[in-house]
Amino acid sequence: MTIAERVAAVRERIAAAAARAGRDPGEITLVAVSKTVPVAAMREAYAAGIRHFGENRAQEARDKFPAFGDDVHWHFVGRLQTNKVKYIARHCHLLHSLDRLALAQEVDRRASRCGRVLPCLVEVNVAGEATKAGLPPEKVIPFLHQVAGWPGLRVVGLMTVAPRADNPEEVRPVFRRLRELAEEAARQCRGLPGIELRHLSMGMTDDFEVAVEEGATLVRIGRAIFGERG
Repeated sequence: MTIAERVAAVRERIAAAAARAGRDPGEITLVAVSKTVPVAAMREAYAAGIRHFGENRAQEARDKFPAFGDDVHWHFVGRLQTNKVKYIARHCHLLHSLDRLALAQEVDRRASRCGRVLPCLVEVNVAGEATKAGLPPEKVIPFLHQVAGWPGLRVVGLMTVAPRADNPEEVRPVFRRLRELAEEAARQCRGLPGIELRHLSMGMTDDFEVAVEEGATLVRIGRAIFGERG
């Protein structure tokens, strides 16, 4: 299949999953994860209608930013070291992996220096996997209270990476828990400045349909669009 055919197939699957959940597929943003993908392949995805790209490596993202115009939205979806924030602070549209106070402080500092407010998602380690980044669920609401009102960042939702599973149904509870946590956090943080929990970034190539059924507003798809990485 061509990249355009893969994009169309993924969009059809998102629409079908949304229909099963009684949702409008227009509520769901497809983020094409382009880590290690050459710009030429990204241009094929762009020609197929992709306007949101997700990068995992800050310096690779920095090098790709100039390749596209202002209509492309850049998402940083990987673990971000504090000393790499400088590479993405000016051009990134959404940081999916805010997971610790030191990172929040550096994002706030760098974005403020650029005259920006950087939208962020708090990464949550719902399943408690030792190898995964993210805050444990019980620390999310206290963290939101800590960063509320910081001038250089705005928290607009939550993100999680589900465990690998042969059957996507096995990870449905992870996505459901993130949605429930977001609902609880929205209640407890209502009125806090800079906290607007309207997005759930969850679901990747192997499980995005279940994520959509459970309320994802952003799905991060790499392999199903660009094929296996070398």
